[in-house]
Amino acid sequence: MIDPQVLRDNPDQVRRSQAARGNDPALVEAAIEADARRRAAISDYESLRAEQNAASKRVAAASKEDKPAILAEVKELAGRVKTAEQAAKDADHASAEALGRIQNLIIEGIPEGGEENFATLKVVGEKPAFDFDVRDHLEIGEGLRAIDVKRGTKVSGARFYYLRGIGARLELALMTMALDKALANGFTMLTTPTLVKPEIMAGTGFLGEHADEVYFVPGQDLYLTGTSEVALAGYHADEIIDVADGPVRYAGWSTCYRSEAGSYGKDTRGIIRVHQFNKLEMFSYCDPAEAEAEHERLLGWQEEMLQELGLHYRVIDTAAGDLGSSAARKFDIEAWVPTQGAYRELTSTSNCTTFQARRLQTRFRGESGKTAPVATLNGTLATTRWLVAILETHQRADGSVVIPASLRPYLGGLEVAEVTA
Repeated sequence: MIDPQVLRDNPDQVRRSQAARGNDPALVEAAIEADARRRAAISDYESLRAEQNAASKRVAAASKEDKPAILAEVKELAGRVKTAEQAAKDADHASAEALGRIQNLIIEGIPEGGEENFATLKVVGEKPAFDFDVRDHLEIGEGLRAIDVKRGTKVSGARFYYLRGIGARLELALMTMALDKALANGFTMLTTPTLVKPEIMAGTGFLGEHADEVYFVPGQDLYLTGTSEVALAGYHADEIIDVADGPVRYAGWSTCYRSEAGSYGKDTRGIIRVHQFNKLEMFSYCDPAEAEAEHERLLGWQEEMLQELGLHYRVIDTAAGDLGSSAARKFDIEAWVPTQGAYRELTSTSNCTTFQARRLQTRFRGESGKTAPVATLNGTLATTRWLVAILETHQRADGSVVIPASLRPYLGGLEVAEVTA
């Protein structure tokens, strides 16, 4: 959640942020009012407690004649204190709920508006050109016997698939290449749980407006994660961590699950928008003062990956209304997909400032010795969807695919994936 002190001291900043996101301004006013009621209730409770304590002290010093009246007063005050204590608890709960409905404060200067209002920050490389009729990734994958959607659908239903042979090996090579890059830049690898408790899922902000995209296992009261970001954010919940020597970085390797609610009819062909995929996710805990610099570093490592894979891409600054509840700023990298004649998102990196850590009670100790929420950031370094751009970008007229040089060491030196009989 956002810092309640910001709501009190600078409510206009909160209003501007929510307006840029296109959110209901009434949420801000409701949170301000709930916070005021909370503070008033706590003040009433503390005042009555002070009266009760003072009356209790008078009992010991009272004369025999005065003591019954003072005891009656203490008893009456005890009832009022109990009522006031419950009122303060109720007001605190209501205030937390109201505050929790406000999405993270955006970093000022990012584009306002919805999905289409992004700003292009850079375009890198040349669009691939072909002197033959290009195939899409599924046709290429079927020719290489690398992707099998028909049997995936037979076994699990729509939007499931098998990767086989060179397809499965390419995915593993890509993930391992990304892991090597992460390890070289100070990340610790974690294979993460893919089922998490509701409080962890809620703490990361995934049970808000996109809750219907998350799979829930009701008999176990657990959620399937759509990204290892969730488990990585929960790793240090309720802890004080040391970020004095720089960010604490993890690379989470996991299978991910998304229901893709609301996406019916979109990208149903191939493996662009599916229910299950693999991903290597970067996650960083750092001093909030270093968060924006760390965000640029995560983006830089993502760009290195795409450049080493020979992909043409652009980097966009996502508009406020398309950030999701937790991110204060998000950069998307979209690769060119030849058969679609369009850029498609391959990866993103988000600066969540202290929003997630405040919910999950992950803190660091500052120079003053006091604890405060850390900043959390995330960014994907490789995922199954990348195969779409790799296959289409590096295809040849005969249906074979040139393996990017950076992946060859992970495939025993294989230079070309050939069509099999």
